[in-house]
Amino acid sequence: MNQKINWFEKVIELKEDLIRDTQTFLQIKSVKDEMTANEDAPFGQGVHEALLHMLSKGEQEGFIAKNLDGYAGHLEFGEGEDLLGILCHVDVVPEGDGWTSEPFSAEIRNGNIYARGAIDDKGPTMAAYYAMKIVKDLNVKMNKRVRMIIGTDEESDWLCMDHYFKHEEMPSMGFAPDADFPIIFAEKGIADLEIDFPPRQASEENQQLISFKSGRRFNMVPDDAKAVIKIDQDSKLVVADFNAYLSEHNLKGSTSVRMDELHLQVEGISAHGSEPTKGKSAGLYLAKFLNNMQLDEQAETFISFICEYLVDDYLGEKLGIQVADDESGDLTVNVGIFEYALETGGKIGLNIRYPVTHQFEQSKAILSTLIQKYELGLTVVDDSKPHYVPKDTAWLKTLQRVYEEQTGEKGELISIGGGTYARVLESGVAFGPLFPGSEEVAHQKDEYMNIEDMLKATAIYAQAIFELAIEK
Repeated sequence: MNQKINWFEKVIELKEDLIRDTQTFLQIKSVKDEMTANEDAPFGQGVHEALLHMLSKGEQEGFIAKNLDGYAGHLEFGEGEDLLGILCHVDVVPEGDGWTSEPFSAEIRNGNIYARGAIDDKGPTMAAYYAMKIVKDLNVKMNKRVRMIIGTDEESDWLCMDHYFKHEEMPSMGFAPDADFPIIFAEKGIADLEIDFPPRQASEENQQLISFKSGRRFNMVPDDAKAVIKIDQDSKLVVADFNAYLSEHNLKGSTSVRMDELHLQVEGISAHGSEPTKGKSAGLYLAKFLNNMQLDEQAETFISFICEYLVDDYLGEKLGIQVADDESGDLTVNVGIFEYALETGGKIGLNIRYPVTHQFEQSKAILSTLIQKYELGLTVVDDSKPHYVPKDTAWLKTLQRVYEEQTGEKGELISIGGGTYARVLESGVAFGPLFPGSEEVAHQKDEYMNIEDMLKATAIYAQAIFELAIEK
């Protein structure tokens, strides 16, 4: 039957509906918010609204809908013992500053829909939903059930998936439309660590660092950094040096003086924590500037550690944990969180992506030895183990063929440093939506999804769902 179906034409028939529904979905500010969280909405009202939006839409259009206590939900159709899972998420990272249009306006410009979550992951979620709808509306006999599993905490702690799979079955196969095409068969391990700098008696002989703050999440390159310094010299000289430093590194920032306190601010460029070299860390740049100042002993320990072990090194070489393998490449390090206060000491949050064949305990042991030298604390906040599916898996070959038929390009199997919901599956991969050569804008200002690419991805997903669901 597949030879008679032009999947892209099926998508074009629904193009206007798909665009409109995507915009409406993106206009929901689904950022995790503990202030509005409650028993029904564990990650806040915005995220909960987005989950209910998808479940209500699916139920109205004939899918079986289920809400798992506000942590997650699913939409299902088809029949059979086997289950094909499509894992999506409705939560998005904080919007940040500097957008051309309002980050939740879902404005269309130059063939793109601009919004936080456009590419990660609400745009792809709607594309996958429409792909399911297209297949369901064919009314053909299915040999598998197809289930969109909708998460709500992917950008933070994945508590949604922990809760979901305590109550629901594991799909026999599945994909997450939350990364790159062609097919991602391997995902690096992801470890979040905190290095704690305990408070010490701050000397008043030098300039005191009152506070230092940069970063919101482990998995984001910080795009803003602020420091407050109690200075004992002419602030005009420091301001002049700072402005020259910003100019030298092609950065923007600001300064202000209040009484004897100097406020410094740096604007960087955000990027996904799996690819820190694609951003410009405001925190690292500000620390590098402060390292040239005569600061109190407590602050000097904090700043000098950053500069000695983290500045200008995204591969962990200075930390002594550099490693790579042929399957998934280099270990990478993103410094996602910087926090310091004169009264309480400091904290650095590291996001480490390590190769699929690497045992992270080895890296942890090296880091533990290093920080003991400085009398610091080390906490492993989370360690999500590497994930991969053998390249010769039969249903992977189906995805490869579908991709090649729809694009005319080779369906290569690739690995990434990012972590997708595919890793919660016993047999799962990441599958699109970003096509090779496309700009990577996840977690950045002016995030967007190209409309033509969204249509092509929807056609790929529709054919993939159809073929996987009718295979015996």
